[in-house]
Amino acid sequence: MEELTNQGSGAPEPPQNVSRPAASATLAWLRDLSLSVLIAIIVILFLYQPVKVEGTSMMPSLIDQERIFINKFIYRFGLADVGRGDTVVFWFPGDPTKSYIKRVIGIPGDTIEVNDGTVIVNGKPLEEDYVPPDYRDHVSMPRRVVPPDQYFVLGDHRVSSNDSRNWGMVPRRYIYGKAVFVYWPPDRIGLLH
Repeated sequence: MEELTNQGSGAPEPPQNVSRPAASATLAWLRDLSLSVLIAIIVILFLYQPVKVEGTSMMPSLIDQERIFINKFIYRFGLADVGRGDTVVFWFPGDPTKSYIKRVIGIPGDTIEVNDGTVIVNGKPLEEDYVPPDYRDHVSMPRRVVPPDQYFVLGDHRVSSNDSRNWGMVPRRYIYGKAVFVYWPPDRIGLLH
C-alpha cells in the first residue's frame, strides 16, 4: 500500500471550510425540534392534555395527586357521545373557573334515583364494581329525569364526593374531556375504564 504525501504546490489542499456539514446538521436538528414542538402543541391543544387529580372523590379509580391524560378530541369533534360509565372532566356548573372529574351515571332521558346508596337507572339497580363497599354511602335521592344535553355524574368515592346529587346535572357544553390514561405514579400507569 502506498502512502501519499504532499510534497509540492501542485497537490490539492484539504478543505478549509468544514463548518458546512456542521451547519447543515444543526439546521436539520432545529427543523426536527421545531416540528416536534409543533406536533406536541397540536396534541396538547386538540387531542390529549395532562391533568393532575386533586381530591379523593374518584378513589379507588383515581387517587389524589395522580397524573392522567384526558382525550379532548373524542367529544369535541363528535367521534363519540358521552356515555354512561365514562370518566369525564368538565367545568363545574357552580363555578365554571374550576374543573371537576366524575363518572357519568345518567345520560339524557335517563331516570336516576338513589335508594340507601344504591343507584337506580331507569328502574334497575346499577352494577358498580368500581365502587368498593367501604366507599359507598347510604344516602337517598328522589327520582330525577336527566334533561336533554345534560348528564348526571357521581364520584366513585361516594362518601367524599360532591356531585350531581348535591348540585344537579352537568350541561354537555361543560364537558371537555374523557380521562383515558394514568401516567404517574409509575405503579399506577395504565388505561382507565
